[in-house]
Amino acid sequence: MNRTILKLAFSAMLIYFGFQIPQTFAQSEASDSILSERIQFIEKSLKQDEQKTRLWWNSWLIGYSAATVGQGVVYFVSNDKSFRQDMALGAATTLLGAANQFLSPLMPRKDYNRLALLTSNSRDEKELKLQVAEELLKEHARCEKVARNWQAHALSTAVNVGSGVITWVGFKRNVWAGLGNFAINEVITEAQIWTQPLRAKRDYESYCRKYKSGDNSLSYKPTIDWYVGAYPGGASLKIVF
Repeated sequence: MNRTILKLAFSAMLIYFGFQIPQTFAQSEASDSILSERIQFIEKSLKQDEQKTRLWWNSWLIGYSAATVGQGVVYFVSNDKSFRQDMALGAATTLLGAANQFLSPLMPRKDYNRLALLTSNSRDEKELKLQVAEELLKEHARCEKVARNWQAHALSTAVNVGSGVITWVGFKRNVWAGLGNFAINEVITEAQIWTQPLRAKRDYESYCRKYKSGDNSLSYKPTIDWYVGAYPGGASLKIVF
């Protein structure tokens, strides 16, 4: 408050003596409201993104878990050998799908709550909070990009092919049975990938266009990211450079 009063008094003195106020100085007070606006934008984005991510994550975990239990029950009550084999393989793959939720780059987070704990009463506090908020939003967007990159599709397809081969060769079925198994698992894993939230990625690009002169690049970290994944039909190791 004292600093604001001093700036206003100094500005009035300059005007009184006929001096022109530098543009950067004249805009310094107005930028305070811009800082608040940018923080609010990111807070809203993080909150909604985390809600959507949690809904997606819980839905797939519950779905995989229910499918695992259901196929396991059918395995124990059925007397048909081929059907029991299908149920055993299906339960194993959906169990891996449930495990993959705990290894996914998109995990339920509480960054919005952590950001809300940071005070923004003074200009220095607002600048610090905005810096933290921007990093959090960029990290959310980066995780969404990693979760949908081409490697995710390629790896899930590879393990689904393995599941089909097990049905065809391992269970000594015809090729159409193997293709059917592959197709079912492929539909499931692709649906899982394509239903992943993209709120943070879109909001980060929008934020950069509006406030940061189009700087909307989502470059990866300079270090190597390792992701161990489990999908219906197998497991995977993903290395992102």
